[in-house]
Amino acid sequence: MKTRHALITGGAGFIGSHLADHLLDRGFEVTVFDALLPQVHSDAERDADGWPVYLNPGVRRIQGHLLDAGRFEAALEGVTHLVHLAASVGVGQSMTHIVDYSRNNVMSAALMLEVLSRGDHSVERMAVASSMSIYGEGQYVDASGQPVACGLRSREQLQRRQWELRAQGQPLLPVPTREDKPLQPASIYAINKRDHEDMFLAVGRALAIPTIALRLFNVYGSRQALSNPYTGVAAIFISRLLNGQPPLVFEDGEQKRDFVHVLDVANAFATVLDSDAAVWDVFNVGSGSAISINSIATTLARLLHRDIAPQILQQSRVGDVRHCFADVSKLRQAFGVMPRYGFEAGMPELIDWVQKATKPVDRGAASLAELHRSKLMV
Repeated sequence: MKTRHALITGGAGFIGSHLADHLLDRGFEVTVFDALLPQVHSDAERDADGWPVYLNPGVRRIQGHLLDAGRFEAALEGVTHLVHLAASVGVGQSMTHIVDYSRNNVMSAALMLEVLSRGDHSVERMAVASSMSIYGEGQYVDASGQPVACGLRSREQLQRRQWELRAQGQPLLPVPTREDKPLQPASIYAINKRDHEDMFLAVGRALAIPTIALRLFNVYGSRQALSNPYTGVAAIFISRLLNGQPPLVFEDGEQKRDFVHVLDVANAFATVLDSDAAVWDVFNVGSGSAISINSIATTLARLLHRDIAPQILQQSRVGDVRHCFADVSKLRQAFGVMPRYGFEAGMPELIDWVQKATKPVDRGAASLAELHRSKLMV
């Protein structure tokens, strides 16, 4: 049987390290390429070479930035499957670090694809991480159940603290978001992720390399960076609670999201990579369930045994949307991938990780102050 060798950019991180475990279990050789940035890895216990100790000892390791001359090209030797996870992540931060985000995300992807376009490689399948943020608002119906195309909320609406979307004066009802919804990226990060999709799919088609973009919803689980104020909501709330501080909840906290466990995400990536289907397409990866941000905050406080209520800010971040949660039927129909972890079932795995990790540094207040300085709070 032909040796399958996967290269994972960002492979030492939260999602990438779990994916490495899954691919090794499926018989792949695995190489991880990672810059080991402090914002991502400051919480993790690391070995003498700076790699997180949770990283599977069976992987080959390359430290470097994708924009370092010749590094990515050299890393492709013998690689048959390419997974691009490396990215600067954070909706709010992307609006104040526009050059850095565009360089790290778009230009890195451009360099990778240009190397592939030269043809001196053995890559035969690709997967790229996209994001639910590219949708902007999720999908909605009116009171009669008819679909309604709606734009982003205006600044004036947010200033009036009218959080819900309306049409002709009537509130709209959120429904699961499908992949065919028109995209409305509302932040630089979201624009970067939309570009990732389009760039990889276009070049993948041109080079006849099957390519799949997975639109990840709110991922949580072990190995998540708890001190990074631009990581997932669950990790940020945990950091606040462990430091005796209330979770900071934007708007009124009733906005709904889809929280998907990292092991479900890793399984989705591993499954589409393990397939022989000639596919160039996009797929949602979520739990298929909606949960309010208030429910997240109160559930985490209960699981952590912290009697701390969330602080409802009644303010909105520029670039945030009201409701967005996934329709996951397309991935199930194409690849048989089903989410296995509901929020209550999956959260203990993260809690166990948190209790064994170094106490996180709470940088939430500093992040909020930066948003105010940049006039990105309404």
